[in-house]
Amino acid sequence: MRILFLDSPAFAKQDMIDAFTACGITCDLFFHEAYNDRQNVSYEEKFDAAVSRFSYDFVFSFNYFPILSNCCMKHHLKYISYVYDSPLVTLYSYTLINSCNYVFLFDKATYLEFHNAGIPTVYYLPLAANVSRLSAMKCPDALLPQVSSDVSFVGSLYNEEHNLFERLNGLSDYTRGYLDSIMLAQQNVYGYFFLEDLLTPPILEDLQAACPYQPLPDGTESAAFVYANYFLCRKITSNERLSLLRLASDRFPLKLYTHHPSPLLPKAEYIGPVDYYDTMPYIFQHSRINLNITLKSIHSGIPLRCMDIMGSGGFLLTNYQEDFLDDFQPGEDLVFYESEDDFLGKITYYLSHDAERRQIAANCLGKMSESHTFVHRVNAMLNVI
Repeated sequence: MRILFLDSPAFAKQDMIDAFTACGITCDLFFHEAYNDRQNVSYEEKFDAAVSRFSYDFVFSFNYFPILSNCCMKHHLKYISYVYDSPLVTLYSYTLINSCNYVFLFDKATYLEFHNAGIPTVYYLPLAANVSRLSAMKCPDALLPQVSSDVSFVGSLYNEEHNLFERLNGLSDYTRGYLDSIMLAQQNVYGYFFLEDLLTPPILEDLQAACPYQPLPDGTESAAFVYANYFLCRKITSNERLSLLRLASDRFPLKLYTHHPSPLLPKAEYIGPVDYYDTMPYIFQHSRINLNITLKSIHSGIPLRCMDIMGSGGFLLTNYQEDFLDDFQPGEDLVFYESEDDFLGKITYYLSHDAERRQIAANCLGKMSESHTFVHRVNAMLNVI
């Protein structure tokens, strides 16, 4: 079996290529810089040339690209898209219903939205980890001081100056207060997403005046979807992460691996960004507690970062995400926190109950190895197509 693999930036790209190879599938890489365009003649011509060289069984990409779907339709090729981002506005392209598509969504809530709307080209498939690679990694002694910690957080604080929410200049005092209120409410609710429904016509009118948004020509996304998931969710996540990390760093040794440190976290030890393949797994292996604070626009799914932690044999303390319950047992494979007080209480408990913490991490690693590798996901995709 031979496939064409879109060589676009993606965290787990090499892991997926390795999984295809392990399943006896040859991957030919394809790249064109206009992969995000909806239409591009140069892209289409390069794709035409690429698929003329061999007979491909299907085309694969991480995330969904409308231009790639249309190219596959032209050549009567199956197109497998494995989505690991949420939100992903390209899913709201008319091309999603192209008959060539097999779009695998890691967030079950997003999958159900499209499935319940009668879209036949979408499927639910959780993310995974390359457990064999992660388990085989042994940290060099010289790197241990950098990656060892009681508590660690790897990820963005969404505190960059170009954050979309900060572009909402000129909002009325009423709209600003309304948004602050609904964002605070959403920040404290896990398992139900209501922001989009609360963006009423007057609020949307004010948002449009401050930072206009119009769907792309082939897009079906609403302005409410974009403002809720791209503007508000990132701001909520920034507020939540800063609040929880401040509480944690005030009481426990906390190492922070992120691009942009914050003056609001003076007691955290800022390490800086780390390489996804070469260094990050060591952090998960050598942190007694790995924190996950999910981006709010991931409504129910298990983030890739969590899969990486669990696949590395790390102990995971995370907010509630419904999709965990399909395959993992809280308190046995991972631990949920339910509030700020519970967050601090769980850190305190598991730092002082080392054997229990290690057993939970070992339980989860066993499940990951048995059922949640990228090889398992490749086989699931092949069963569908």
